[in-house]
Amino acid sequence: MSEAHRRLAGIGGLDPVPYEWLHLTTLVVSLTDEVTEEQITVLIAEARKRLADVQPATVTLGRVLYHPEAIAVEARPAEALEPMLDAVRAATRAAVGHDGVLGTDPWIPHVTVAYSSADQPAEPVIAALGRHLPECEVRIESINLVSQDGPEYLWNWHPLADVLFGAARQKVKTD
Repeated sequence: MSEAHRRLAGIGGLDPVPYEWLHLTTLVVSLTDEVTEEQITVLIAEARKRLADVQPATVTLGRVLYHPEAIAVEARPAEALEPMLDAVRAATRAAVGHDGVLGTDPWIPHVTVAYSSADQPAEPVIAALGRHLPECEVRIESINLVSQDGPEYLWNWHPLADVLFGAARQKVKTD
């Protein structure tokens, strides 16, 4: 992601995602004022239970995705993350009574590197990044449940729980 930030430096109208907030959005459960504390407690317990059998997944980041509101890097193969998505959806359904909302439909797992904060031509951004960044592999072995107040680019997030996948939990116990 540092390569993407480096290449985008100096292009106005973009808000790079701070390194500590780089993430792969899996599912939006609901608006914060629509979920009770009891439902959050159930959601965390259900996520822990359902992710206990999910194995960590390794994905490759590299292909650049362009959207009028953001620039992202695709996480491939998406199939590697489907067991995690299925578990999170089931936990959400058990806790709040619906499946939640995908960040994209169909779901394309991705890491957003910058948000667009101005109307501008796409050409300078595409010229800076191209279609692919140098590929890097990332191992995903947990999810973070967060409460987000306001738009994503304001980073007003409140961590609720970090839930390790099954094999990652076993590794922590034996280390």
